[in-house]
Amino acid sequence: MGRTDGKQVPWQNPHRNAEVQAHDQPAPEDDDAIIQKAHYFGPSKYYCTETACYPCGAVLAWALFDHSESPTNILRFLASLFPTPESRPIYICIDKGCQVFRTAVVNGSFETTWKNTRFIVDTYHYSNHKRTDNLRQTWCNPSPLDGSQLNLVIQETDDHGDLYYKRAFNTQACEQLNAWITGFAGILKRMTIHNFNWFLHAMLYLHTKRVIAAKAAKKAGQAEDGDEVASNV
Repeated sequence: MGRTDGKQVPWQNPHRNAEVQAHDQPAPEDDDAIIQKAHYFGPSKYYCTETACYPCGAVLAWALFDHSESPTNILRFLASLFPTPESRPIYICIDKGCQVFRTAVVNGSFETTWKNTRFIVDTYHYSNHKRTDNLRQTWCNPSPLDGSQLNLVIQETDDHGDLYYKRAFNTQACEQLNAWITGFAGILKRMTIHNFNWFLHAMLYLHTKRVIAAKAAKKAGQAEDGDEVASNV
């Protein structure tokens, strides 16, 4: 999960203003509130574009959030993507996963909907926060080394035969997608809502096709290499 609202991106200095980040601050739960404007001479704007994608980078869905990227809005978005227990993933990685988890516990949706899903924080945002945050450390760790989440951390062997730990999935896929979308920000900001929706959907569709094609080509190349090795034995 991610958003495109000009927040800090992974290649920026993580220690600069590390204690002040947008997803650390509680978002206003103003979904049903009427926002009072100082004037009506400017065009209405959406708060952010929320995206959901697979670890490989293929886009699953996107939506526009009106007033805030609140945990309640995120939970509603996720519920629309995964309406049945069979469709819900074991892990959902969000930059503010701890807030979403806390909100789900408080409003009861964790027990009714998300009890078999773990909300984790992507590695960039996780490493950029306080070590004293027990909730994030205990429940939202993307790469625990205590053996509690074997599907998140795997062991590989290096060239010297030594074992090392490796993250099983790319938890920053949405952040990387958002960085790509930001390249079109200048165009998108000048569009009407209908053109915005069409253009963004088309670009995400083409991006997903490119990602899938690249994965297929890589897999085919590995298969050809394997056949060549087998034929030489």
